[in-house]
Amino acid sequence: MKLSNAGLELLKRSEGFRGRTYKDANGLPTIGYGHRLLQSESFPGGIGEAQAAEILVVDVRNAEQAVERLVKVQLTQGQFDALVDFCFNLGSGRLASSTLLKVLNGGQYEAAAEQLQRWDRAGGEENSGLKARREAELALWGGVAQKAAA
Repeated sequence: MKLSNAGLELLKRSEGFRGRTYKDANGLPTIGYGHRLLQSESFPGGIGEAQAAEILVVDVRNAEQAVERLVKVQLTQGQFDALVDFCFNLGSGRLASSTLLKVLNGGQYEAAAEQLQRWDRAGGEENSGLKARREAELALWGGVAQKAAA
């Protein structure tokens, strides 16, 4: 499965584009659409959106592969997109060790969607950006979001 255009748009909107290196919420050097710099990487002159998009393709593929490797149940496109965005944002290690993954792999899709919403904190505090991102992921997830909106 591949990240859909809707999933990619969420990811790009959530990350935003930055042509110069900056420190992310964890203090790690980052550039483009949320690409964490590897030790071997350096962009002293910054990057343009075209180069950031090329880097993003690789980063998204890594997140897709993590979801494919970790999730053992069938997913809808929206569920896959939400999980790829989650992995891109938080890393596959967080998904791998999460209650979200345990309940999802147990076939409890609604409980997994509820777990997704718990990942809205940074430094122990609710973060409005993360809360909005998780709500957008839930909208992609479907089902539960539609029930919540009704």
